[in-house]
Amino acid sequence: MFRCTAAFDANDATQLKSFFQDLPDLVDHVMVTAGAPHYRSPLEIPPEETRHDLTDHLLLALNVARSAAGKVGSAGSLIFMGGTGARRPKPGLAIVSTVTVAFPALIANLALELAPIRVNLIAAGFVDTPLSASLLGDNLDKRRDELRATLPIRRVVGPADVAALAVYIMSNTALTGATYDVDGGQQLVS
Repeated sequence: MFRCTAAFDANDATQLKSFFQDLPDLVDHVMVTAGAPHYRSPLEIPPEETRHDLTDHLLLALNVARSAAGKVGSAGSLIFMGGTGARRPKPGLAIVSTVTVAFPALIANLALELAPIRVNLIAAGFVDTPLSASLLGDNLDKRRDELRATLPIRRVVGPADVAALAVYIMSNTALTGATYDVDGGQQLVS
């Protein structure tokens, strides 16, 4: 079994293309977790930063799709990570909300473009990761306590929950073009 780990700027289309070109064999699955949301008011962001915030995550998915075509086997899949937190309007969420809403449409279309390779999206709510810790800072423990008290599952979603969903999506060859939420029921109570 071939395993590969590489570190590079996933938003650099040249480095991304090179990564896929350098793979010695076809791969079965690619999961992209790169990127982070930017929670800030679009009225306070310089126009160039706004453009980057609007396009980086979507362009990354397009560039992965372009580069993976021909390197992922016909029974394989691409899985992208997105989020659920910005589906409801709030101050400071305009840019991330726009990307959150656009991402499922892009994934569905890529599934048609890349068929028979399957393309899916995992939309996560709060997941207890270092990224969440960096975004919440001193409010992390407060948020964990809130979620334990309000989520229907009565616990915080962890990386293992996301990984289990990813493995399921990879193994079920009937799944393509869809968005799968993993948020512990957060959208039901938020």
